[in-house]
Amino acid sequence: MQNKDASFAYLDETAINAAELKTAPYEWAYLPDAIPNRFLDEVLSDAPKIPTRGSYGLPSLKYGPKFGAVIEELLSDRFRHLVEKKFNMDLSKNPPVIVMMGNTSGKYNEGYAHPDSKHKIVTVIVGFTREWPYERGRLRVLNGPDRDDYAFEFAPEFGCMWMFKVSDKSWHGFLPQKGPRMSLQLCYCDSEAYVKSEYRRHRFSAFIKSIPFLNKLLGMMPRQNPSAKALKK
Repeated sequence: MQNKDASFAYLDETAINAAELKTAPYEWAYLPDAIPNRFLDEVLSDAPKIPTRGSYGLPSLKYGPKFGAVIEELLSDRFRHLVEKKFNMDLSKNPPVIVMMGNTSGKYNEGYAHPDSKHKIVTVIVGFTREWPYERGRLRVLNGPDRDDYAFEFAPEFGCMWMFKVSDKSWHGFLPQKGPRMSLQLCYCDSEAYVKSEYRRHRFSAFIKSIPFLNKLLGMMPRQNPSAKALKK
């Protein structure tokens, strides 16, 4: 585990610290180069191989030491302090959970508008996609539950970072687009119990998707937009 006082080898602390905090339509900050592009090949060569759509809990994934070093930096006290400073809040009692996406199908109801669970305090998303040549599929900072009403959008490409304070206004999503789409979501949560429940849920989902017949059946099922339920979770 990285020393909590050690400087970063991959994350650009100066760039993260300098990223402007926006306050509309909610509190968020974005920077395109939280991990400099010179690290792209070495980090992605050690990144987990995610075979299908959907999100996977970090404990269910295998990855090499260089990608693991990025994870350690994201889980460090040093990075948490940067997030705390950005939002002027204390996250020392809020345990982190990490899930990753690897692919999108373009046919599933992916990217639906949602504000994030009330159990999440701050969400940080980091892009690990080598390239995103599509117009659709860019993550959008939404003004509300309509995916076409957005204040900002960005491609989930390597090194970009977006963080936001979770509230009933923190709507976000993207239009479905088939393609390799690797991104990491780090959330500071309200309890260890919620972290454990999230990892259990994603572990069960990963098991279902590992069985071809069940995965195909799951992909054929219509998914109800949970926007109306999101604030109750």
